[in-house]
Order: sequence, then structure tokens, then C-alpha cells
Amino acid sequence: MSRSESGGARGSLGGGLGGLGALGGVRRGSSRPQDSIKGLKSWLSRNLLLLATLVGVLCGVLLGLSLRPLDLHDDWVLLLSYPGELFMRLLKLMILPLVIASLIAGTSRLNARMNGRIALRTLVYFALTSLLNAMLGIVLVLAIHPGDPLSFGEDGPPLDSRDTRDPRDRAQVMDGLLDLGRNLFADNLFQAAFQQVHTVYVPKEEPFSPTGPTAATTQAYPAVAALTASTASVEMKRALKYRDGTNTLGIIFFCLLFGTVLSTMGSKGKVVVDFFCTIYEVIMKMVSGIMWLTPVGVCSVICGKILAVDDLAVVMAQLAWFILTVVIGVLLYQLIIMQLIYYAFLRKNPFRFYANLFQSNLTAFATASTAAALPISMRTMDRLGVDPRVTRFVLPIGCAVNMDGTALFIAVATIFIAQMNYMTLGWGDLATVCLTATAASMSSASVPSAALVLLLMVLSTIGIPAGEASLLFAVDWFVDRVRTTNNCLGDLYAAAVVEHLSKAELESPDGEALNTAEFNGIGTFVEDGDADLEAAMEKGPSLHNGSIKK
Repeated sequence: MSRSESGGARGSLGGGLGGLGALGGVRRGSSRPQDSIKGLKSWLSRNLLLLATLVGVLCGVLLGLSLRPLDLHDDWVLLLSYPGELFMRLLKLMILPLVIASLIAGTSRLNARMNGRIALRTLVYFALTSLLNAMLGIVLVLAIHPGDPLSFGEDGPPLDSRDTRDPRDRAQVMDGLLDLGRNLFADNLFQAAFQQVHTVYVPKEEPFSPTGPTAATTQAYPAVAALTASTASVEMKRALKYRDGTNTLGIIFFCLLFGTVLSTMGSKGKVVVDFFCTIYEVIMKMVSGIMWLTPVGVCSVICGKILAVDDLAVVMAQLAWFILTVVIGVLLYQLIIMQLIYYAFLRKNPFRFYANLFQSNLTAFATASTAAALPISMRTMDRLGVDPRVTRFVLPIGCAVNMDGTALFIAVATIFIAQMNYMTLGWGDLATVCLTATAASMSSASVPSAALVLLLMVLSTIGIPAGEASLLFAVDWFVDRVRTTNNCLGDLYAAAVVEHLSKAELESPDGEALNTAEFNGIGTFVEDGDADLEAAMEKGPSLHNGSIKK
């Protein structure tokens, strides 16, 4: 299928809206009941999974709220959330092979120059939108001022929640950026599949024996006593540790490099390209089957989260203004700013595009993970006709580095905690919050509640006590889902914008040849549906010995 042909495809919700229009009598000349029934059946067949997912979300909320008064035992809560846990594990199982196959298959269909240009546009877009979200969060938190200490009681926040740790025992933003580079250039690809490196602070080793100097020694040698006293306050040093979690950045970098080099191999790389293209198709078919478990999994996840929160009403009342600030920021960005960006570049109706992304957005909200929604996002963009070479390139990268909602959340939460502590931040502090929130968000993992760890890092940068940050853990199960929708939609809009900006390269003879035929004209990509080399050669320029004849 060519890009012009696939561009006419519509997403499930967009097609659903069209189906509803047909039901409402778009064809004014025909009002037969048979047409209405046929239109209804067509709409239901296209949107059955979407409707089932919506029902699952509503059932999860209602079931969780209705069971809270029963004060169920932890074992019952565990059993209720168990199906959702299995559903999340299945989705996470698909992520790694999907990322590897999609990136290698996508980059191998582009030459090195195209890969570099698309990567540059993608990263610049992600950085600018993350910065924009951080600025939006700062403006909203200063305008709404959700951190009024009196909302937590007449005496304000508890004094024992103040952070009294040694400042040297806190992670710094510089450490986060350095860890970003270390994870990008992984030293072990297999270890990157399940571990990532991060900086921790540990006490420096004592220069003496473990038993320490004796009293006689300290009396005989005053210098030793002075040195012992100076080291009594434990001095911290940086150390590199590995923690559980997929090093997505390292895998993405390796796959981009592997696919780019593979694109220069000509006919020698045909078997490898076919292999990864086939893996991609197999994984997507597996995902299509798993997605029918979404209603049950989503219902279980949401119900379990609601039942696991202690004093839900009290917590929501205390942090209502904070939650409202984040929700307003997310809605402003999605409904206004994101639509303006789309219209400014593509000059098309942005809300039609936004409506077609509802399935991906709902999955991201339910799972609180951009990575878990990645398979649905890829399938949605394929239905919308976005060039698969771009979607396979942009979406996996976006899962690792594009965290628009996280940048907004960190900016709001940082100033929220400063307001709770009666702290006034100057313009320099606000600029630091903006930049550090942007940098920290781009090093965030695409897993639930990863932003809370980064929040502590940003708080330490400008000296804000981090004790009250523990309050946010009580509502992060909900706020995390809200901000994840920004992350997911940011990836999808980035793919559309980058495809438009890269249109010249993609439609060039070089790009069209790589899109329709394998290198050196041998074989075809299964997406184009060509049966043999002759069909591919009729659609694009001829290839000979790796060079394009014009």
C-alpha cells in the first residue's frame, strides 16, 4: 500500500464518528431503516474494543468505590487486582521485541542521511515540547497557588516531615544527565534488557582499619584524633549501581545504529531486514489478541488502585488543588497548545486527528505507561496513514525520552512543595526549575510513578525540603495516569509533525525506493503487498548495485 493510499485510512474513532454521522442521516436522500441498522453494525464492529475498554474503566471505578466501605482484607484486594497485574505483564512482555523489531525495520528502510535528519527533528521537537510543558506548569502553579499551607491544618505542614538529610546524600541533576549518557551507551546489550545504571551516594571508606584507632593511639597522636573527628561526619561519594528495569535508551541507540548500518549493506542485509520485519508483524498480531483482554485488565487495575489507597476522601481533599492544577495543565496542553502545533505544521483539522487517538490515549491512562500503550499507538498511526518508517522510528524513541506530562508534573510539584514551606522562589529559581524539570523528564522511565524519583532530584537542586513529597505518593496513582496521556499524545503528534517535516526526504527517489523495494531491488516489504521484484520495480526507480538509477 502506498502512502497516498494508506493516507485515506481512518482510525477507529474517526470512522466511528463518520458512522454516527451516517446514522444521523448524512445521506439525506436515504432514510431506510436497513441503512441505519447497517451503519450501526458497521460502527459497532469498528469500535467494539474501544467501547469495551470504556466499560472496563467505568466498571473499575464503580467497583472500587462500591467495595471501599466493606474494608476488604489485603488478600481480597490482591485477588481483585491480580487479573490487571497479569494484563500489564503481558503488555510489558511485548515491549522489548516490539521496540527492537520496529526500530531496526524502520531505520533499515532509510539511508543514513535520512535517519540523521529524522532523528534530529524528533529530538528537537521532544525537547521543545517538554520545555513548553514545564513552562506551562510553572505559570499554572504560580497562578492557582495550590500549596497553601493552611489547607493542611491551622499549623501548616508537619514539622517532622522536613528534610534533614545531608545535602551531599542527594542525587543531583548533573548525575541524572550523566546517567542518561551512560544508559545511552550501554556496555552490555543483554544486561540493558533488564538493568540500567544510576548514580548513588555512598559513604567514603575509612582510611583506617574497621575497628578504628584506639584511645592510646589518639592520645599519642593528636593528629590522628583530629582526623578521626573530621571524618566522623560521614562524607559521601558517587558510585554507580545497577537497578532493575529495561535500559530502553541503550537498546534504542543500538537498534538505530544497527538499522542504519544495515541500510548500507545492500543485498547482504536482505535476510536480516526480512527477519525483523516478520518479527514486527508477528508481535503486532500477538498484541491484537492481547488487546481484547484490555476491558478486564483495565477494570482490575483501576479497582485495585482505588481499594489500595487509605483515606481516599481525606487525601483527595487535601491535595485537590494540586490535582486540579495538573489536570488543568494537561487539558490546556492537549486541547489548545497541541492542536495549535498540529495546525501550524500540517494545516489540517487537528481535532479530527485528536479524536482518532482516543484508543491509545485511553490505554495510556488505564495502564499509566507510555510503553504499555506503544503497540496500540503503532497500530493507530498505521490506520491513520502516517508513514510507518516514521512511526517505527519516532514512537519507540518517544517512549524513552519524551515525557511532556512528566515535565509539567515535576514543575508543578516542585513549586507546590515550596509554597507549602512558605518559600518564595525568584526568577533564577524558576528558570532552574524549568530547565531541570525538562532535563529530568527526558531521563524518566516510561513506567508508572517514575516521576516521583525525579522530583526528589529536582527538589534537591534548589534546596527545597523534600519531606512533603511523600504526600504526593498518595495521589500519584491518579495523577500519573493523567500526565501519561500527555506523554502518549506527545509521541503521536510528534510522529505526525516529523513525517510532515520529512516529507521531501520520504518522497524523494531514494526514500520511495527504500519504501517499495529491498536494497538492490531484491524482495519487497510485506507492507506494500507486492508479490515479487517486478511489482516493486514498477512502483519505484530501478536499483542497481546499491545505487539508484534516475
